[in-house]
Amino acid sequence: MTNSLSLKHGLSIWCPQSSIVNRITPRSTSLPFSRSQRRNYIVSSSPFANENREFVIVGGGNAAGYAAKTFVEHGMADGKLCMVCKEAFAPYERPALTKAYLFPKDKKPARLPGFHTCVGSGGERQTPDWYKEQGIEMLYEDPVTGLDIEKQTLTTSSGKLLKYGALIISTGCTAMRFPEKIGGNLPGVHYVRDVADADSLISSLEKARKVVIVGGGYIGMEVAAAAVAWKLDTTIIFPEDNLLSRLFTPSLARRYEELYQENGVKFLKGSLIKNIEAGSDGHVAAVKLENGSTIEADTIIIGVGAKPAVQGFEAVGLDTKVGGIQVDGLFRTNVPGIFAIGDVAAFPLKIYDKIARVEHVDHARKSAQHCVKALLTAHTQTYDYLPYFYSRVFEYERSARKVWWQFYGENVGEAIAVGNFDPKIATFWVDSGKLKGVFLESGSSEEFQLLPRLARSQPMVDKVKLQNASSVEEALEIAQSSLETPVAV
Repeated sequence: MTNSLSLKHGLSIWCPQSSIVNRITPRSTSLPFSRSQRRNYIVSSSPFANENREFVIVGGGNAAGYAAKTFVEHGMADGKLCMVCKEAFAPYERPALTKAYLFPKDKKPARLPGFHTCVGSGGERQTPDWYKEQGIEMLYEDPVTGLDIEKQTLTTSSGKLLKYGALIISTGCTAMRFPEKIGGNLPGVHYVRDVADADSLISSLEKARKVVIVGGGYIGMEVAAAAVAWKLDTTIIFPEDNLLSRLFTPSLARRYEELYQENGVKFLKGSLIKNIEAGSDGHVAAVKLENGSTIEADTIIIGVGAKPAVQGFEAVGLDTKVGGIQVDGLFRTNVPGIFAIGDVAAFPLKIYDKIARVEHVDHARKSAQHCVKALLTAHTQTYDYLPYFYSRVFEYERSARKVWWQFYGENVGEAIAVGNFDPKIATFWVDSGKLKGVFLESGSSEEFQLLPRLARSQPMVDKVKLQNASSVEEALEIAQSSLETPVAV
């Protein structure tokens, strides 16, 4: 990577030496047939397996689902849009997998079709029948294995040859895995990226006694909270000094660590894994650390990050030097007619003048909608995303304490913490007098709505007043008042 940087709250930032030049995407080609006529024509004469060829989306994740929704809203889906999916399911709200899907049965776990896209943002539930009703062609369990940009064709794992006019890549990320030589593929070792992964983990949790979670980030915290609902002996191992170190300050992390410990979760901080050991039956039995100690475990979850699914795209000329597929502010790649959205896209983060790749459901939704709107209309406004992260844990029935926090902006500068975590706590990041980022736990809907206004405006704030605030509510009032205070010129 060239000129690589990293933000602490999970953004992967790159500053490439050259920028993307605006390009004009060629008009997509439509076949001059009705849907029924096209079907008959294809069966008898066409070498292509897809009936809908004007627009093709590769990938069946959340971004793909929101892209499909936007095509429908513009009347450009019926008979025109084809989606090629790796999974057997229509797009769904992926955050549910580590938040509610892992709950035991008596805690009312989430299940499909309950969390199909787009219910996460209050939209219509897009079940498989919805795609049929909208005339969208869905190819399930048949991921793309080849791309020919000259012929504008795709090849799938089953050998199908697909044709496209405009192509949207929405392949997302894959979990970073431990090498096989240190036990990364042993029975009982789990990674959570899709429904099949979650189903496999649930089967293990039903029989588990001792669970070890490797990684102290989002996945680790959310899976550990679910393990508490199963009343399992749970340990989190991570190399950093505190939980979610990319975002949390040490004092903020300590509050959450204490909450987890109250629920029986143990922590091994600053620890590195040497290998995962199997028992006599070949099933995982323990984790061995670099310091020589061994932690017994019959179920292990690895949550150490993800990597963009760009394999194969470099070979056809797409720019992946920045870690994802680089796009401009309209999600156009360096190849005319090809776009990339969601986790896999490295895009201009306008507010901070950086190139970023954001692994978050909010960006997946918004990037998909922005891309399709730009593709189908005269819309030329560049994407202007405000980084946003959140988590919800311990939200099952009869939980003593439900946790829900949100963060907007950039965690740079001096961190000012306010509140006693009873249940509220807030942290404000102030850099050169400007409010750059804000974190809030257990806020009201009105308070949460204030956060993006603050982070986008980056107002000048009175740091001393914030430090002396006696409550979260008072601190938010101080921050809000700064929005209304004119800046002297």
